[in-house]
Amino acid sequence: MSTQTPESFEWTDLDRRAVDTARLLAADAVQKVGNGHPGTAMSLAPAAYTIFQKVMKHDPADPEWTGRDRFVLSPGHTSLTLYTQLFLAGYELELDDLKAFRTQGSKTPGHPEYGHTAGVETTTGPLGQGAANAVGMAMAARYERGLFDPEAPEGTSPFDHTIWAIVSDGDLEEGVSAEASSLAGHQKLGNLVFLYDDNHISIEGDTATALSEDALKRYEAYGWHTQRIEPTADGDVDVPALHAALEAAKAETGRPSIIAMRTIIAWPAPTAQNTEASHGSALGDEEIAATKRVLGFDPEQTFEVSDEVLRHARRALDRGAEAHAAWDKKIAEWRTAQPGRAELFDRVSKGELPEGWQDALPVFEEGKSVATRAASGKVLQALGPVLPELWGGSADLAGSNNTTIDKTSSFLPKGNPLPEANPYGRTVHFGIREFSMAAEMNGIALHGNTRIYGGTFLVFSDYMRNAVRMSALMQLPVTYVWTHDSIGLGEDGPTHQPVEHLASLRAIPGLNVVRPADANETSIAWAEILKRHATDPAPHGLALTRQGVPTYAPNEDAAKGGYVLADSSTEVPEVIIMATGSEVQLAMAARDALEAEGTGTRVVSMPCVEWFDQQPAAYRESVLPAAVKARVSVEAGIGLTWYRYVGDAGRIVSLEHFGASADANALFAEYGFTPENVAAAARASLAAARA
Repeated sequence: MSTQTPESFEWTDLDRRAVDTARLLAADAVQKVGNGHPGTAMSLAPAAYTIFQKVMKHDPADPEWTGRDRFVLSPGHTSLTLYTQLFLAGYELELDDLKAFRTQGSKTPGHPEYGHTAGVETTTGPLGQGAANAVGMAMAARYERGLFDPEAPEGTSPFDHTIWAIVSDGDLEEGVSAEASSLAGHQKLGNLVFLYDDNHISIEGDTATALSEDALKRYEAYGWHTQRIEPTADGDVDVPALHAALEAAKAETGRPSIIAMRTIIAWPAPTAQNTEASHGSALGDEEIAATKRVLGFDPEQTFEVSDEVLRHARRALDRGAEAHAAWDKKIAEWRTAQPGRAELFDRVSKGELPEGWQDALPVFEEGKSVATRAASGKVLQALGPVLPELWGGSADLAGSNNTTIDKTSSFLPKGNPLPEANPYGRTVHFGIREFSMAAEMNGIALHGNTRIYGGTFLVFSDYMRNAVRMSALMQLPVTYVWTHDSIGLGEDGPTHQPVEHLASLRAIPGLNVVRPADANETSIAWAEILKRHATDPAPHGLALTRQGVPTYAPNEDAAKGGYVLADSSTEVPEVIIMATGSEVQLAMAARDALEAEGTGTRVVSMPCVEWFDQQPAAYRESVLPAAVKARVSVEAGIGLTWYRYVGDAGRIVSLEHFGASADANALFAEYGFTPENVAAAARASLAAARA
């Protein structure tokens, strides 16, 4: 899509009419359903139209085009800002979809949803996260360029594109956007542009109730390029000034850009403009009719779109096809010049893994004590050379999380003084910003063409939780490496010892929590996560030990989420002990004691209950026969997960309180995580089953 330079910029009567059409479509859509957010969609219509029609490179006929710019609407409550532009530009939305706004099964839900509506690049609504998603997309765009076309001069590669985001007061107030914006400035992400809708209105009224900072000075301190534009005398957006600012931001490639644009919410509604009521309530029939008169529309009509306006706006399809054809020519030339990288691009873009990749996976010596966090690090280092698309890092805990895939290559911009700095580096330093790390990882996954992971301590998943929830909601293949997974971390004490976290994370639908028992389960788990990337995309959280645990013989059934690690000496087990992570060794020792007493005991390692629940019923029955009522679960966390597995006669060895600062072995003993206590629980369960 060819963009207009400031010198060639045209703003015709049809452009103005198309913008006014979008304003009124937003007002009518909210009025029809009776709820929603009309005001911001009305005042942002000129800005969104300018981006979609005059500036952004996109093809409405191919919303997944690799060469496109990305657009993020961070204030997702103003979803009609996006829906009206998708409709006008010729994406899959039609007028009936706008009429069905916020109704069951429509393509226009209350907040934009990724994968539900063509042209929606990310699910937004929880404020601040869309801004962080955009930062992640900009990071991914740079890493993608490094994979496929690193030597091309700036602005000449088919992989060069811009990430555009509209952000609001609410986005900038949320701490996650500050975390992400700080990192974006440090990374000098010159392919990122924020348009800040500075409308001075929040739900509680004028933003003077809670906000008085100079946002542009803050962003200047972050290292961003800043601009401000004021409204016209009558209160509307100054479109020529906006267009010039957007083009200047795009031209600034050495740092990210933010444009503060003063708007009047609900402009030009005669009495609703500049009021908090217009933020989240329908304007009412009389106010909408009055607004239509102001704009020269028929007040008796609703959802009015003239054929002339629609033809004019849908020229975006022609411009998109033109831009796409030019990109196709450029990518064809690149393929000829770079056949090896073209082959890599084809594999990565399909989500496929290279032939023989599993040969690189380490197999760990049986009997050796290895922390699963250390095993995970060995897996990453082994996979690095064969999976160049795999990259990631940590929230300043790389040495503890073992997330450094290549210590000689850090993802850092030109000009960074560190000797390992490389704008296309493998190892990401997210800084002490857990929440934004997770949201940025979502943006990286949404951008596509790479595989991302990020680490911190399991207890700090609390900081990340809403972004992890968004990973699951969007079914994004991001991998969280959460280490120090229990009281086994010892002396750091209860502030750092996770107790409720495993059960709490398992409560998120669509998140697979993987807590491997040993080094070989860790390797098998990583392999399964990588296999599922394209075939069954979902976020995964690896919960890994700080302390060493015994290594068992590898068993590929670990990829099924639960399997028989050690079977009963009897044909049918009398009791089943199921455990995860560092507690599997306790189950194995308890089995030895019970078997010595003549009690047939099966040990089931259950690294991932979500994977196990996905298996066929026959397999699950073979591991956990329904006829065996005596069951024990062992996990150093609250027992909430395990009631459905142990049944009425079962016993749960769990931790229902916070830990303490002490040696890990002392804590395990004090809190009942011993072979003796597990064996006692098994005997109690046997008695209950026989009663």
